Order: sequence, then C-alpha cells, then structure tokens
Amino acid sequence: MARRSDQRREAVFALYQHDLTGRPLDETLSREAAPFTRALAEAALARQAEFDGLISRHAEGWTLQRIAPLERSIMRVGLLEMLHPSDVPAERPIPPEGAIDEAVETAKAYCGAEAPRFVNGVLAAILREQRPAPAGGNGNGADRRPKGGVPR
Repeated sequence: MARRSDQRREAVFALYQHDLTGRPLDETLSREAAPFTRALAEAALARQAEFDGLISRHAEGWTLQRIAPLERSIMRVGLLEMLHPSDVPAERPIPPEGAIDEAVETAKAYCGAEAPRFVNGVLAAILREQRPAPAGGNGNGADRRPKGGVPR
C-alpha cells in the first residue's frame, strides 16, 4: 500500500486532470487507486464550490482563474483534510497543520518557486478564520498568529 502522502498526491493529480480536461473523475483516477485516494478526490470534488469560495476570499489579489490549476487542486485536497476530516477515511485524521504541510510539500515538488508560500498563506489564513479565537484573546487581533506561516 502506498504512503498516505503518495495517495494524497494521486488525488491531487486526478483533480488537476479533471480540472484541465473536464473528464470525469472516474477517468482521471487510476483503476488501482487506493480507497483513500478515491475518497479524497471524490470528497474534494463534491466540496469544490465551498473550497473555491474560501480560496477566492483568501487569495488576495488573485482570481480563482488566475491560480494555476495544480495549485487549486492542492489547496482543495488540503482544505478537505483541514475542514472536513470526517469525509476522509482514516483511522486518525491528519491535524490541520499537517494538511497544510502536506499541501506545501506537494507544491514544492510540483509547482513554481512561489507556489509553496502562496499555498501556505491561503490555507493558513483559512485555518485562522475557521478556528475560534483563543480564550482570553482581546479581539483586537494582537493575539493572532502572524500572517504567512502555518499556525501552530
């Protein structure tokens, strides 16, 4: 069985091919795709409108269409694992920061030099928005994490 990172990558590439060609996901996934890969790709596609809305809101200065298709696919898979871990068949879901790290590593391996920082920034901003403010925070933003890094 392939490592989870490899299976995530396969899901990303199936979504990327679907995005580029419009072919059905069943055709872009290999017949031998692991159940985890298939579930990731199918769930990310089912939630694409939700994820694209989040990406559009947090990709400052970028329209969704200007973002490279591979980067969009990477972020969609990352968002699935960050925001909807129950949609992913795993004994233990990956923590949100782990999902961001997986997305950044995929971008480092397959995208341009600026992509990892961009992917990290967008996903980290979404995670900050989705997490409740820490107890004792004063609400003025001074207690928030700095922009552009994976929140820890």
